[in-house]
Amino acid sequence: MLTLQNFITPEREICTEHMLYYHAYGAVGYSQSTRSYLLPRGSRLCFDTYFNLFNLGKWNSSCDLRSLFAELSGNGRAEIKVIQAHPNRSWDVVYSEIAELQDGTPFKIDLSEFAGEGKEGILYIEVIALGNEVTLTGGRFATTDHPEAWPRLAVSITTFKREEDVRRTVARLEDFLKDFEHGEQLHVQVVDNGKSAEIHASEKVSSYPNSNLGGAGGFARGLLEAEKGGFTHCLFMDDDASFHMENLARTYVLLALARDSKTAVSGAMINNTHKWAMWENGAYFDGSCHPLNNGTDLRDLGQVAEMEFETTRPQSKTLYGGWWFFAFPIKEVKHHPFPFFVRGDDISFSLANDFKIVTISGVVSFQDDFTEKENAQTLYLDLRNHLMHHLVFEKLNRSAIGTAKIAIRFMMRSMLRFKYESAEAQLLAWHDVMKGPKFFDENLDMSERRARIKSMINDEAWREIEVQESRERRRFSKMPRLLRHYFGISTLNGHLIPFWNLIGDRKILKIGERGLVLPAFGGAQLTYLNTQRDKGYVVTQSKAKFFSLAWRMFTTLLEFRRSYDALQAAYRQGYDEMTTRSYWTQTLAADMEASGDQQENTVQRA
Repeated sequence: MLTLQNFITPEREICTEHMLYYHAYGAVGYSQSTRSYLLPRGSRLCFDTYFNLFNLGKWNSSCDLRSLFAELSGNGRAEIKVIQAHPNRSWDVVYSEIAELQDGTPFKIDLSEFAGEGKEGILYIEVIALGNEVTLTGGRFATTDHPEAWPRLAVSITTFKREEDVRRTVARLEDFLKDFEHGEQLHVQVVDNGKSAEIHASEKVSSYPNSNLGGAGGFARGLLEAEKGGFTHCLFMDDDASFHMENLARTYVLLALARDSKTAVSGAMINNTHKWAMWENGAYFDGSCHPLNNGTDLRDLGQVAEMEFETTRPQSKTLYGGWWFFAFPIKEVKHHPFPFFVRGDDISFSLANDFKIVTISGVVSFQDDFTEKENAQTLYLDLRNHLMHHLVFEKLNRSAIGTAKIAIRFMMRSMLRFKYESAEAQLLAWHDVMKGPKFFDENLDMSERRARIKSMINDEAWREIEVQESRERRRFSKMPRLLRHYFGISTLNGHLIPFWNLIGDRKILKIGERGLVLPAFGGAQLTYLNTQRDKGYVVTQSKAKFFSLAWRMFTTLLEFRRSYDALQAAYRQGYDEMTTRSYWTQTLAADMEASGDQQENTVQRA
């Protein structure tokens, strides 16, 4: 049979939030070394979890399944149940039998009545130990269906100066592909923008030194190499992504069985600060990025089930997938990446190409907290791409004022938190967008802009800091939440109040509050700390800086409004020209020629 989903177990290097993998009732034991479970008599083990439930609606709508089976491996006498969870009504026990599990002979359950388009809900397995001791060593959902042709998948990783991270990721991928039943259909490509990773080529791995044109340039190179290699699908992946290898297995099989040739798989993202909470299970774009299911507690079955039901329903037309894990069919690519350098390239790629994007339960990458990564440069890059998307895509079309509101909102969020240097960088981003698409072509490596933004930052630079809670002064911050919100908005967080620096609060804010405006309201001096609380920076209200920025923002708005129609026309033409295969072939010609010479020399030496 063809495996659709293997049961996933906790891994120390990835995630040890056990309630994301199973729910135990009674004295159930889990062995990290053997990845097996031990159930004494009367105990119960449920795989009703994010990593191990089976989303019937998702698989049946995406694939033409005619058969479906569940299997359990282990030994001992147990009651095996299969539960079907439905949205908005009672759940059903669709299978309940007493079984004698035996080593070497998986116990099979025929669930084919639930295979086929229109069959919805989620399935999960529950085991109750009836014998003195039951051991479970694995499980899977499978089918006897097979695709007409197996896809060839290029796993393309872009890296820059993260040598240890990418080597570790490549080593894990190579180990996995040795045993993966479809491993011969997958190949790993490492696009090395730093030319420093020293990844050794092998039967399963190719390395391509590349000029540092950011993630956009790296993934554009990866796509070109995948096309040249005759692959049918490409998977974009981050160099430091932490994930279970089952990500690849589930993604590959869904793509192989996909009913629609436009099917693409978007991996979810969980941040390493709170590994029990969903950060983004896909996202849609409209004015800003809207992560789906953000904050969902993945330890809670009710929340997980509702998330899975929601993702099976029709999705937004502006749904996009993050490039920490995004697999797509190459023949459906009409637009290659736009040269953003970084930030926004993944949004643009999904919006420009007509993919049918799906998420799969358990296909997720664990990443460092985005909040901690926020700085003036990332805010510059974020605003730049947000404005440009609305200039390019018809489905995001807005008036000049409607589009300008995005820039105003971005800048005001910074200014109300006294991050005037970030606001300066965002104003620069607005001006750069107004230079038209040629600006991106002339600044492919962003070296001048990165240096300029770095020189602008002083107050907001992370530095070692001594935290003394006793220095805090909180009076206005003790207001009820709603009252503090309206106070902050109406006074522009004290910028309209004379002598606010003398009477406003002095606050120490944790990393989770760093990207939010409300925690800053009521403050006159704000100390921002990192996760470890060993580094931070202090910002203080300045009316002079605030109103200087506000005036320049207003004059920029007037200019933006005057030039909006011409700017929109220029971007729509420029976008089409700068997202072609020929554009990137020409841009990366020297790198591709050098790689070809290097590979030829390697073959000759061999």
